[in-house]
Amino acid sequence: MRNLKLLRTLEFRDIQAPGKPQCFSLRGEQGTVLIGSEHGLVEVDAVTREVKNEIPLVAEGFLPEDGSGCIVGIQDLLDHESVCVATASGDVILCNLSTHQLECVGSVASGISVMSWSPDQELVLLATGQQTLIMMTKDFEPIMEQQIHQDDFGESKFITVGWGRKETQFHGSEGRQAAFQVHMHESALPWDDHRPQITWRGDGQFFAVSVVCPETGARKVRVWSREFALQSTSEPVAGLGPALAWKPSGSLIASTQDKPNQQDVVFFEKNGLLHGHFTLPFLKDEVKVNDLLWNADSAVLAVWLEDLQTEEKSTLKSYVQLWTVGNYHWYLKQSLPFSSCGKSKIVSLMWDPVAPYRLHVLCQGWHYLCYDWHWTTDRSSGDNLSDMANVAVVDGNRVLVTVFRQSVVPPPMCTYRLLLPHPVNQVMFSAHPTESNNLAVLDASNQISVYKCGDSPSVDPTVKLGAVGGNGFKISLRTPHLEKRYKIQLENSEEEEVNPLTLSLLTWVQEDIFLAVSHSHSRPQSVLHHLTVAPSETDNELGQLNISSSVTVDGSIISLCCNSKSKSVALQMTGGQILKYLWESPSPAVEPWKNPGGFPVRFPYPCTQMELAMIGGEECVLGLTDRCRFFINDTEVASNVTSFAVYDEFLLLTTHSHTCLCFCLREASLKTLQAGLSSSHVPNGESLRKVERGSRIVTVVPQDTKLILQMPRGNLEVVHHRALVLAQIRKWLDKLMFKEAFECMRKLRINLNLIHDHNPKVFLENVDTFIRQIDSVNHINLFFTELKEEDVTKTMYPPPSTPTVQPSSDPDGKKVDLICDAMRAAMENINPHKYCLSILTSHVKKTTPELETVLQKVHELQGNAALVPDAVSAEEALKYLLLLVDVNELYDHSLGTYNFDLVLMVAEKSQKDPKEYLPFLNTLKKMETNYQRFTIDKYLKRYEKAIGHLSKCGPEYFPECLNLIKDKNLYNKALELYPPDSQQYKDISIAYGEHLLQEHLHEPAGLVFARCGAHEKALSAFLACGNWRQALCVAAQLELNKDQLASLGRTLAGKLVEQRKYSDAAAVLEQYAQVHKYNRPDIIETNVKPSILEAQKNYMAFLDSQSSIFSRHKNRLLVVRELKEQAQQVNLDDEAPHGQESDLFSETSSVMSGSDMSGRYSHSNSRISARSSKNRRKAERKKHSLKEGSPLEDLALLEALSEVVQSTEQLKDEISHILKMLFLFGFDEQGRELQKTFEDTLQLMERSIPEIWTLTPQQSSATPVLGPNSTANSIMASYQQQKTSVPVLDADLFIPPKINRRTQWKLSLLE
Repeated sequence: MRNLKLLRTLEFRDIQAPGKPQCFSLRGEQGTVLIGSEHGLVEVDAVTREVKNEIPLVAEGFLPEDGSGCIVGIQDLLDHESVCVATASGDVILCNLSTHQLECVGSVASGISVMSWSPDQELVLLATGQQTLIMMTKDFEPIMEQQIHQDDFGESKFITVGWGRKETQFHGSEGRQAAFQVHMHESALPWDDHRPQITWRGDGQFFAVSVVCPETGARKVRVWSREFALQSTSEPVAGLGPALAWKPSGSLIASTQDKPNQQDVVFFEKNGLLHGHFTLPFLKDEVKVNDLLWNADSAVLAVWLEDLQTEEKSTLKSYVQLWTVGNYHWYLKQSLPFSSCGKSKIVSLMWDPVAPYRLHVLCQGWHYLCYDWHWTTDRSSGDNLSDMANVAVVDGNRVLVTVFRQSVVPPPMCTYRLLLPHPVNQVMFSAHPTESNNLAVLDASNQISVYKCGDSPSVDPTVKLGAVGGNGFKISLRTPHLEKRYKIQLENSEEEEVNPLTLSLLTWVQEDIFLAVSHSHSRPQSVLHHLTVAPSETDNELGQLNISSSVTVDGSIISLCCNSKSKSVALQMTGGQILKYLWESPSPAVEPWKNPGGFPVRFPYPCTQMELAMIGGEECVLGLTDRCRFFINDTEVASNVTSFAVYDEFLLLTTHSHTCLCFCLREASLKTLQAGLSSSHVPNGESLRKVERGSRIVTVVPQDTKLILQMPRGNLEVVHHRALVLAQIRKWLDKLMFKEAFECMRKLRINLNLIHDHNPKVFLENVDTFIRQIDSVNHINLFFTELKEEDVTKTMYPPPSTPTVQPSSDPDGKKVDLICDAMRAAMENINPHKYCLSILTSHVKKTTPELETVLQKVHELQGNAALVPDAVSAEEALKYLLLLVDVNELYDHSLGTYNFDLVLMVAEKSQKDPKEYLPFLNTLKKMETNYQRFTIDKYLKRYEKAIGHLSKCGPEYFPECLNLIKDKNLYNKALELYPPDSQQYKDISIAYGEHLLQEHLHEPAGLVFARCGAHEKALSAFLACGNWRQALCVAAQLELNKDQLASLGRTLAGKLVEQRKYSDAAAVLEQYAQVHKYNRPDIIETNVKPSILEAQKNYMAFLDSQSSIFSRHKNRLLVVRELKEQAQQVNLDDEAPHGQESDLFSETSSVMSGSDMSGRYSHSNSRISARSSKNRRKAERKKHSLKEGSPLEDLALLEALSEVVQSTEQLKDEISHILKMLFLFGFDEQGRELQKTFEDTLQLMERSIPEIWTLTPQQSSATPVLGPNSTANSIMASYQQQKTSVPVLDADLFIPPKINRRTQWKLSLLE
C-alpha cells in the first residue's frame, strides 16, 4: 500500500553540443552522463551543469560527415578505464576519456544493430547486419558466432509422454477440432523496426534475444546461456512487440503484445512459456511501446510509450509510466507525459544501476532529466476519533482508499476508489487535525482535485465503492465528494512541456494553502511555493491555484514534512541539513532546525522518510534512510529499522529481526530509545512484539488498538500491539469508559484485574457505573472469575512510567473480598433479581467462599420464584452454581446448614446414589436437635462446632464430649464452653494438663493445673520444670506442715543445684520457712491482678508506638534514598565531591556534597578535626540529624530504626512472663491480644530489614562491573560508588540488627 514519491528532479537544459542526441550511458564512479550523437560523444556533469568532455568521432572517420551516422551503443568499462562505442556502420571503438585516445578494437562489415554487455562486463554481444550474433570477451576476443535465427527449440525442449499432448486437452467452446487447427503466424506489428533486442538476466548467466522470424514474419524470443547454447524458444505469440526486458531478479522476461481490443505487457518464463500479463490503459493501436526497463531491485517496471499517428490526434505525446506489482495486481504509480515532437521528444531513458529508484531521461533538444523516487505510505495524520485511518494507493487514474477504522480490506481491493480524468502522481491528506479525512490528488496534467468528507448535495460519480457494500448491504460509510478541481498556474508555461513533474513534495497545510517544491534547472537551488486558491467570480468547474509567494533555498530539498499539531514544517536538503520553514509568518523564511542544545540538526545520511514528533517535550526530527538507519535529530538510534510511524505519543518501528517495537515518547529520551533499540538490551514484553518476516507499518487506527502491517507479498495483517492496547485501556479507564475497556480486554485476552488495579480507589468509588455500563450478567461473572489477589500493574502490566496516582492497595491483601463486597452491594441496590447469578458468584469468589450464604439464597429463590416474574429459578441458580463449585463440596456445605430441604435439592443434582444418602438423612432427622447437629458436624469434621453442640446436650453426654476433646486436642475451645467453677471445666483442665505433661511442657501444665485448683498436680509440674517461685505459691495454697515444707525446700534446692542455679537454690533454702507469706489471697485480688492488667496496657501502648515510629522512619528513608538516586543520575558526569561531608555519605547518597544538598547546612566542616573532643561529639550528634533535608538524614534514620528493632527484641523475656501471669489469673483475651500485637510488630520489623539494610559497607567498595553487557553509565556509576564509600565511623549502621528467632517467648496456651 505504498506509492512512489518524487524526492527531487535534476535538470540540465540546452547542453551545448553539436547534432542530435541518439543514446546515452552513465559513468557511475564519476557521476557523469555520456551522450552519443551523429558527431561523437559528449560527457556532461548534470550536478554542476557543465560539459566535461567532447570526443568527435567524425574527424577520425568512425562516423560520416553528412550526419547520417548512428551510435547504437555506449558502455562505460571500469576495467579498461575507457568507454566502448559501437556504430551502426560496424566499428567497435574504445575511447579513453582522459587522454581522448580512440582505438578501433573490431569491425563488422555488415554493420552492427545492437551491442549489449553482460551485467558483470565480462562478455559483449553484437547483433550484426547478417542476422548473426557475435560473442566476445571483455578484451574483444571472439568466442563464437551463431545465426540469430535457429530452427531448434533449444536444450530445454519439453518432453511429452502422451497425455500432455495438445490433441488430448479440453478446448472448451472451440470444440475438439481446435486441437487439429494449424495456427497462422501473424507478422510483426506495423510499427516494428525489425531490429533485434537483447536483454541479460541480472546474474549474467542467460540472455534473451527478440527477433523477427524471416519465415513467419512474427517476433520470437530465444533464451541463450552464457556459454552461447540455445536454451529455449518462446511459444508463438500473436502481436508480440519488440520491447524486451529481463527482470534482474531472474524470474520473468517482459515484453508487449497487441491483442484484438487491448495492448498488454506480457511475461515469459525462461522456458519460453507465457506467465502473466497486465493491460496498458490505452486503446488498441493508440500507442506503441518503445521500451521496457526494470529498475535495479526489480520492484518497478518503466514503460516508454509513444502515441501513434492518427487523424484525430493533432499533437502527439510520449509517456513514461512506472508500474509496480503487489498481491498479483499491477499498479500504475507514475505517469510522465512528454511531447513526441520537438525538443521534448524522448530519445532514450535508463534506470540508474546503483540508486534503484533513479530514472535518467534524455530528450531530443539536448535536455537531460534525472528523477529520484522513493516509497511512501500516504495516510491520514489525525489522532482523534474523527480520523478514519485512511490510506490512499495510486493506481493509474484511480486512487484506491481503504478506511481502516471500519474495515480491513486487503489490496488490491479497497473501501472506495476515486476516478480521475488523468493518471495520478501524488496524493496528500490534509494536515489540519480536524479535517484529516480530506484529500487532494495531483494528476499528470498538473491539476489538483480536492475531495472533502461531509454531506454532498448529490451522488458523486467520481467516487465508487470498492469491496464494501452492494448485494443489499446497508452502507454505514460516509464517502468523500469532489469539492473542486484546480489548475496549477505556473509562472513559466514552458516548464510543464519540458519537465512533466515540475512540482514535487506537495503538502496540504491549511484549508486553501498548499506547499510545493520545484528545482531550478540552471542553479543548484530549490524553490518553495505557496499555492493558494485564486478567487473566482464565475462558478467554473475548474478553479485555479496561484503561486502567492516563493522562497528560494540553496541546495535541493528532498523531503518536506508537516506536524499537524504544532504546524511546524521541516525541510531536508540533499546533504542531510534540516531547515525549519516559517510558512505562517507574514514573510515566509527558512532557518536551521536546532536541537535542544542549540546546534543545527543535520542527518549524517539523507533520509527517505521523515517525521516530526515530540520527544520528552521537545520537537524532534525523525528520519529513516533507505539503508534502514534510523535517526532522531542528528543521533543514529538504530541501524535495523525497516519502517516507522508516529502516532499520538507513540513511536512504532519494525526491525530486521522481525519485531515491532512501540515506545512512549512522552517521557522518553534519546538514551532510553537507544537502549530500547540496541540488540543487547531486551525490552519488556509490553514494548516488543514478534511479527512476520518483512512486515512494514501501514498505519495505526487513532484512539484504537489496531496496527496495520503489510507483508512483502502485499497482504495485510492487523495486530493489536500490547503497548497500544494497554495505553488505550488506561485512557478508557481514566475516563470511566468501562464498557469499551472491558470489550477490548475480553477480545484481546488482557487480564481483567487491570480494571481494578489501574486505580483501585476510583474503581471502588464507581462500581455502580461499571455495572450499569457492562450491563451483562455473563460479563460481570467473567470479571469475577478472573479476579485474583495479585496486583497486575506490578507483575503483568507494569506502567511505562511511574503513575501520578499511587494505587492504594489493601494492606491485608483482601482485594478480591473488597471487590466482591462492593459489587454485590451495588448489584443488590440496582436490581437483585437481574444480577442474581452475579451476586451468587461474588459470594463464591471470596477468599473464603461463602457457600452457606449462597445455598441459603438459592433456597430463598425456591420460595420467591412465583412472586418475581424476571427472577432466576432456584433450579437454574443451582445448575450455574455447580459450574463454579464441586458438587460434593456443595453437598457437604448444604448439610452444614442443617436444612434438609436444601440438602435434598443439592443431592438430586449430584451423582450420589439415593440409597447412600437417604438412610443417613432419615437417621439424622430422628435425633434430638443438638445431637443431630453434633453428628452432622462430626461427619463434616467440624469438630469445634461439634463439641459446641454436644456440650448443650446435657451432662450424660460429657464423657463422649471429653473423649472427642482428647482425640482431636480441642482443650482450648472446650474450656470456653464451660464455666470456670464447674466440674466439667476442672476435668477438661486436668486432661489438658496431663496432655501437656506428656508433651514435656511442664510449666504450661503447671499453669493449667494451678488455674483449675489441682494444686498437687501443679506442684509436681512446677517441681519438674524448676520454677521455684510458682512451686512455693502453690505450696502456700496447700498449707503444708513444717516437715513437708522442709522436704519440699530441699527437693527444690537440689533440682536448682543440678541446673547450676546456685543463687536460686540459696533463696529457696532461705525462704521456705516464710512460705506463709505467699498465702495471702486478699493481696492477689487487690494488688496483683490490677498490676498485671496495667502492665498489659502499658506494653500494648509501647508496641503501638514502636510500630508507628518504625513505619514512619522506614517510609522516610525510602523517600530520601530515591531523592538521592535521582540527584546522582543528574550529576553522574560531574567531578568527584568536595568537602569532608561527602566522605560520610552512604552507598545510596548523592555524589553532591552536604553544602550542595542544602543551603541550611552551608557551614564548613574543615575545622572540626581541630576542635576539642566535646565539640567533636556535638558535631557527631548534629551530623546524624533526623531533621528533613539534613545532609546525612539517611544515616540518622538507619540509626533510629536500628534502635527501635533492638529495643523491641529486648522485650521478649518480659512479654513471656506477663503472658504467663495473664493466663494464670484468667485474663485470656488480654493475653491473646498482647501476644498477637507483639508477634505482628516483630514480623513487621523482620520483613522490613532486607528492604532497609540493602547494602553492607563491603559491597560499596566492590570492583566496578566491566564486560560486554556494561555501558559507559554503569561503569561510571560503579566507580562513583567507590568514591562514596562509608568511613569506619558509620560502618556499623549498615549492619542489620539481629532478631533471634530461637527465643521461645510465646505461650502456646493462648494460641
